[in-house]
Amino acid sequence: MVLVLVGVSVVVGFILAYVNHITEGPIAEKAKATLAQGIKDVMKVDGLQVTADDTVKTEVDGKQLAYVVHKTADKSGKPLGAAVESTTTGFGGDLKVLVGFDNDGKILGYTILETSETPGLGAKADKWFQDAKDGGKGGKSCVIGLSPKDGELKVSKDGGQVDAITASTITSRAFLKAINQAYAAYSKQNVDGASGASKQENKKG
Repeated sequence: MVLVLVGVSVVVGFILAYVNHITEGPIAEKAKATLAQGIKDVMKVDGLQVTADDTVKTEVDGKQLAYVVHKTADKSGKPLGAAVESTTTGFGGDLKVLVGFDNDGKILGYTILETSETPGLGAKADKWFQDAKDGGKGGKSCVIGLSPKDGELKVSKDGGQVDAITASTITSRAFLKAINQAYAAYSKQNVDGASGASKQENKKG
């Protein structure tokens, strides 16, 4: 009986390992394609090129975080700004946002790459903060066109300029924190070690 159980476990383990091996490549390719499309979406330009992928590491609230800054340019090579991957902790877990900034630091667009927020509440972040013409709430809820350069983005309940998702203030705060940190990584990729120890790793693409 023991030998049978051991044999079954070995076979099942082999099958799972094989399935993981053959699906690993397609999953990675799909993630790469999703990111490429996401960069185009948040930068609002189809004919763009990614000129560099810079990984910026910094310490926030005692935790080491990494941001990926995808620098972009148009077909002629003129810089357009950058799309930045930023992760914070929301109500249900990690909230990963890809946000596009122009050369002046204004928000061009954003998309949610990963979320564990409550369906129907916090999960509304994918649309809530968009422009009304793009299916968003619009008005004071819209972050498109705003710039953290002019001051940290906060929900109106905290004295800020952005209306939070109804019944999801925690998620809204996490979302805006992700954008603020994304801008910090974009605009200050080299920070004095005494004030945050940001380190940059350039990966030319």
